[in-house]
Amino acid sequence: MVSQPRVGLPTDHKQIGAHPFLAVGEKYVRAVVDGAGALPLLLPTLEPVLPLRQMLDAIDGLLLTGSVSNIEPHRYSCESSYEGNLLDPRRDATNLALIPLAVELGVPLLAICRGFQEVNVAFGGSLYQKVHEQPGLMDHRENPDDPLEKQYGLAHPVALESGGVLAGIAGNREAMVNSLHGQGVARLGDGLVVEARAPDGLIEAFRHDGPAFAVGVQWHPEWRVTETPFYLGLFQAFGAACRARAAQRIR
Repeated sequence: MVSQPRVGLPTDHKQIGAHPFLAVGEKYVRAVVDGAGALPLLLPTLEPVLPLRQMLDAIDGLLLTGSVSNIEPHRYSCESSYEGNLLDPRRDATNLALIPLAVELGVPLLAICRGFQEVNVAFGGSLYQKVHEQPGLMDHRENPDDPLEKQYGLAHPVALESGGVLAGIAGNREAMVNSLHGQGVARLGDGLVVEARAPDGLIEAFRHDGPAFAVGVQWHPEWRVTETPFYLGLFQAFGAACRARAAQRIR
């Protein structure tokens, strides 16, 4: 019998008062427990970067979370960062190296919002720093003055690609999702396959074209994961892949 699979969550680097902290949002940790049925383990993002292969050897799945920070623009373009852009170079250094290795080793991966963008950049893709300033694209940001229930409420539909992982989970070609992001995919990374698009055509989800479970979504399925069947189905599929990986590792 396979014990609970272990899911690693790389941390954000935060300054709280006079001290630096490594943190992960509780909603992501809770979604790993309640949605994926797995044991969450926090992976420190330190400088210098810790041994990545040893990290991956200790887990059965990898969850890349959303964050208030963005990827440093020099990682994907020659653009400068805009004033007020919150950055986390320690997380960039760890995750952008960790992602290709995880995929190479077949570690199941689920990436959300900033994590979704990290996967795209890790495979050579680029980002719009401000989606709402791109001609023809919608404003995908939440209203920060709204209560959380409204910010994370269903905001727009996404068109799911026929035969994709997400279409299989949803059971149809469309699903409603929330929308809380200012950045998004400009050029899709190598080896990534589109899974979903917003009504304006912006890529909202992709998978890596390989044998292991590796899915990224721009929305936030971790939010009250057990209350939305589509969100729960995604975490359950991720959890099943992690359990299969754990069983393989034990054998």
